[in-house]
Amino acid sequence: MTSWTPGTPSEETLADDHLLAAWLADEAGRRLLAVREEGLEGKALKDAGDAAAHELLMDLLGQYRPGDAVLSEEGKDDKARLEADRVWIVDPLDGTREFSEPPRDDWAVHVALWQRGAGDGSTGPGDLVAGAVAQPALGETFTTGAAPVVPPRTSDKPRIAVSRSRPPEWAHGLAEELGAELVPMGSAGVKVISVTRDITDAYVHAGGQFEWDSAAPVAVARAAGLFTSRIDGTPFVYNADDVYLPDLIVCRPELADQVVAWVTSNGVGQD
Repeated sequence: MTSWTPGTPSEETLADDHLLAAWLADEAGRRLLAVREEGLEGKALKDAGDAAAHELLMDLLGQYRPGDAVLSEEGKDDKARLEADRVWIVDPLDGTREFSEPPRDDWAVHVALWQRGAGDGSTGPGDLVAGAVAQPALGETFTTGAAPVVPPRTSDKPRIAVSRSRPPEWAHGLAEELGAELVPMGSAGVKVISVTRDITDAYVHAGGQFEWDSAAPVAVARAAGLFTSRIDGTPFVYNADDVYLPDLIVCRPELADQVVAWVTSNGVGQD
């Protein structure tokens, strides 16, 4: 097994939830890169990555934010979080398939913080207040603490991020409506972050996701000034009793009206 130990956060990091989210995502990413060097393949590599990143994040949050609740894809859903004022929503390894196929880099670590009483009231009693998405194989972490500045679009036509393994049929109709091209890639978080990086201009999903799939990417996308919503244009609600949150739209603001109008008029996500 590759020798690896986590670092120690600075006092500044411990005092700032944005910095801590980024540090946690970075540390989990470093752990995952070490797992990739252990010589495992296929399912063994996937399972080892999921377990190592989850255990690390649970240990670090228990050490540095012991009073907060945690909702993790790889952990048991403790409903006590519904009464908590602060809940970390994490996906220790988003894009497990891509992680298991070195040297692919389209996988990520998601760390987000939901807080009761945050937001403007439009999304219920609480909202996301911090988040980070690490792409360890790229050596980059995108965070609400230093939100990405979305550059002007460099392509002649819009680009829509889609699953590289299961692109939905309706995506071709949306692409035709926008005069866009489809860009396949792995990991929900990578797809969202691709919009902030001018790799794509929109990501629309209706095939089923959970809170941990979108919380951190949506937090970062919001901070970057992108449009984010459910498939019908309504706001996201996090730390719900049912963590199934199957759909999302993330896109450049100038595309939002056209995207929402098309997906709603064509019944996307309603079957």
